[in-house]
Amino acid sequence: MAKAWIGLGSNLENPSQQITDAFTELDALPKTQVVRRSSLWQSKPFGPQDQPDFINAVAEIATNLTPLALLVALQNIENLHQRKRERHWGPRTLDLDLLTYEQVVLNTEKLTLPHPGIAERAFVLCPLAELDENLMLPNLGKVKQLIQQLGKQACNEVLPVEAKVTTRF
Repeated sequence: MAKAWIGLGSNLENPSQQITDAFTELDALPKTQVVRRSSLWQSKPFGPQDQPDFINAVAEIATNLTPLALLVALQNIENLHQRKRERHWGPRTLDLDLLTYEQVVLNTEKLTLPHPGIAERAFVLCPLAELDENLMLPNLGKVKQLIQQLGKQACNEVLPVEAKVTTRF
């Protein structure tokens, strides 16, 4: 089975529940199992600020689905949550991003791996580091190093839900 990492985000219609439900739905995908999941993290929106804060998380999965088949499965889960794509980086009930799949580097019209922009997004890197700070992202480096490049404040600005922040890096 291949190892893949999925980023989850929501800022509409009970975001924490949307993420919790999505973990269960990921685990129910054919030929796929959730191996580990991060805590829930709260972050300010990336892009337009006239929307609620986001709840984010990361899941490590083991799957026999190909990257493209997995992408389709993730989009189907988003559709179950009535995801609407009305505005770039706008509010959403559920966003599922295929962050990385093994050490695959891919750049097609449908899928780019690792996920574009991952190295600049603390709301992805911090929950990813919670699971594996030494995870090597192809052509980018280790998660821990990417967080350090963002600065000491990165994970202090993305808050674990219902937990006090402690600096880990």
